[in-house]
Amino acid sequence: MSLGRIVEIYQFFWMFESHAQQRMAWEDAAQARIARARAEAQAAAQLRAMLQANPSGSLGDARLNDLTNLERSGLL
Repeated sequence: MSLGRIVEIYQFFWMFESHAQQRMAWEDAAQARIARARAEAQAAAQLRAMLQANPSGSLGDARLNDLTNLERSGLL
């Protein structure tokens, strides 16, 4: 058996392995898309719950080191 024939056989079997790896990557990507959609839905639900608990929206709109608010409150 020549070296070229051995290389052809190796490449043929490697093709199956690479296709299997590609299928696994597609499945992982599909699972990641599902997980991302689930996380976005959960974050939206959490935001709705926070706004219902505090309708003024003052939670989450605060900024650190906001000079205007610090001066207005007399801290500067």
